[in-house]
Amino acid sequence: MKINFFDDQSWERLRPLTFTRPVADLRIGILTIAEKWSKHLNASSYGYCTQPYLSVKYASIEAELFINGSVCPNSYLVDKITNLKESEYLLHKQCVIAYRCKENVAYQLVAEKLTPVTVENNFLKIEYPEHIFGFNDKELTNDFNLLTSGRTSAAISSTNTILGDQFFAEEGAIAECSTFNTLQGPIYLGKKSEVWEGCHIRGSFALCHDSQVKMGAKIYGKTTIGPFSRVGGEINNAVIWGYSSKGHDGYLGNAVLGQWCNIGADSNNSNLKNNYAEVRLWDYTVESFRKTGLQFCGLIMADHAKCAINTMFNTGTVVGVSANVFGPGFPRNFIPDFAWGGAHGFDIYTIHKMLETAKLVFERRNIVLDETEINILTHIFDITQPYRRF
Repeated sequence: MKINFFDDQSWERLRPLTFTRPVADLRIGILTIAEKWSKHLNASSYGYCTQPYLSVKYASIEAELFINGSVCPNSYLVDKITNLKESEYLLHKQCVIAYRCKENVAYQLVAEKLTPVTVENNFLKIEYPEHIFGFNDKELTNDFNLLTSGRTSAAISSTNTILGDQFFAEEGAIAECSTFNTLQGPIYLGKKSEVWEGCHIRGSFALCHDSQVKMGAKIYGKTTIGPFSRVGGEINNAVIWGYSSKGHDGYLGNAVLGQWCNIGADSNNSNLKNNYAEVRLWDYTVESFRKTGLQFCGLIMADHAKCAINTMFNTGTVVGVSANVFGPGFPRNFIPDFAWGGAHGFDIYTIHKMLETAKLVFERRNIVLDETEINILTHIFDITQPYRRF
């Protein structure tokens, strides 16, 4: 089976996280949404029907099955999609979930060309950035069961203490002198991941492959650390996608960090307002702050964003792509893409300077910053210009 994942309007609402990727490439739980579907349906390959400027990196493929990239799989939808016939599409209210078609029909046109099959509201759809940490616990448990069913955990050192029986370590995972509490949720350690001495970790928790938790870290449940990342300090209900670092003391909670992010030492984010009021987040679709319905909501940080030591993020802060934050005091709750500064004010982080830094960051990981990546970042710099109202 081959699949194309299409973006619907959720792509716009999930910005700035989706400026650099299709929705199906978002990580929630242990896997990305595309990886979840691929495993559930035993797909041989998959591609993306996404924004034109992203399509060079995230290309579509020849496929007869198209799935909404914002919808997470479950047994109910897997069954419905498996039984979906040629020229039919799954529909819940106005949401197109999936369709089978030999030609690459845009999802906006399926109602004109295909036959609907209605389904119940028995699925999870990721539509706003806060949904990622909000539903991470549920998806982490689902992914844990998917990845570990019928398998036996690799052995880890006897110096560790494990509470409960929902623990799984892939081959090459290392942990020493740490506690793992799985009584509230599962704990998953990916291949070649490392938990250094003296860490206290409570499930649900996933440490993806080639990532490390530094000595003495305190990590609470509902947390995912993506591949090739390094974390320390105190983390609670956060999702870090990969190739990012929060390596020092400081608090990160009810948060989402993209790829290639770096959090400076002793930086903290607030996740609860002093008056306990509902948190609002910047929304690119309306260009203003939107009510989230949440009392706990911390930091949303897009790809390539960074902050210096001792940075303080207020409750419900959105940091755009490639923003660089530093200086004393609380910066504003919306920091535009390619902004450079802090509470004292912002300048433009020019694309040339940003790319110079990105090149060095990639080189540290033995990765080349190629023309495809440069073109994507340059395009994002151009289309986000209206938000940089300094």
